[in-house]
Amino acid sequence: MPTAEREISRFQVFLQQQGLKLTSERSALLREIFETHYHFEADELLFRMKEKNVKISRATIYRTLELLVKSGLVRRVHLGEDHYHYEHVRRDSHHDHLICTTCGAVIEFHDPVLEARQLEICAKKRFTATFHNLQILGVCDACRRKGEQPDAPDRVKMIQVGALNLRK
Repeated sequence: MPTAEREISRFQVFLQQQGLKLTSERSALLREIFETHYHFEADELLFRMKEKNVKISRATIYRTLELLVKSGLVRRVHLGEDHYHYEHVRRDSHHDHLICTTCGAVIEFHDPVLEARQLEICAKKRFTATFHNLQILGVCDACRRKGEQPDAPDRVKMIQVGALNLRK
């Protein structure tokens, strides 16, 4: 079964447990989300759906994204801008982010030693972690070589479309 179909089935079970239905609008939106392999914004989804002549409201997109986050199929990610981005959660795909505050590039990474250290810290503090999201803001190698500096070291100007093609 293709990924999108499998995830739609999982979401449909979740919706049934919530007493909700999988509408045709939600189904079209889910296909778009589960075929997207980068961080996306809610308004970007609205634009892409309208490009495909799918009639869907901004409210339906936001409500569906909230349900997807609640179901664990989508993760809300703050990438240093004034709004959230979202990403499809894949099994065993935990990763963290390096974010260039100059060009908006998002570089995903996974470090098993760092993950183990976080678990050690939680155990030492008698804390049960349910989720974590590590983001390191800075300047990517390409911007550093060009001598570019961020306007504000703790803020991203904009996650540009080209930057959404993630580097690993």
